[in-house]
Amino acid sequence: EVQVVESGGGSVQAGGSLRLSCTVSGSTLDVYGIGWFRQAPGKKRVGVSCISSGGDRTYYADSVKGRFTISGDNAKNTVYLQMNGLEPDDTAVYYCGAGWSLWPGACPSEDWYDTWGQGTEVTVAS
Repeated sequence: EVQVVESGGGSVQAGGSLRLSCTVSGSTLDVYGIGWFRQAPGKKRVGVSCISSGGDRTYYADSVKGRFTISGDNAKNTVYLQMNGLEPDDTAVYYCGAGWSLWPGACPSEDWYDTWGQGTEVTVAS
């Protein structure tokens, strides 16, 4: 059974940094496309960033471009989301999804992903 586990969340001041990790177990990372989504209190879950299987394509939501970087380490079966210049609006629960269907050429919607982690909470204080 393939499982996904997120980690690395926490509380920081505005302008600070965090690195989230998404670790896949039960299979190898290089067959999966990985997406990071977030859900702020009272709001819908929205996409933040994604990386194709093999790691050759990455995408970012406009709200995080230039501040967040997604990368993968196949040896560790882990995808990272480096978050710099954090803002209070980045406060949310961050979820990682993994999918193995044909990559659609852009960040897939939520229903493309086959399995999800439990989420990790990020709080940014002003």
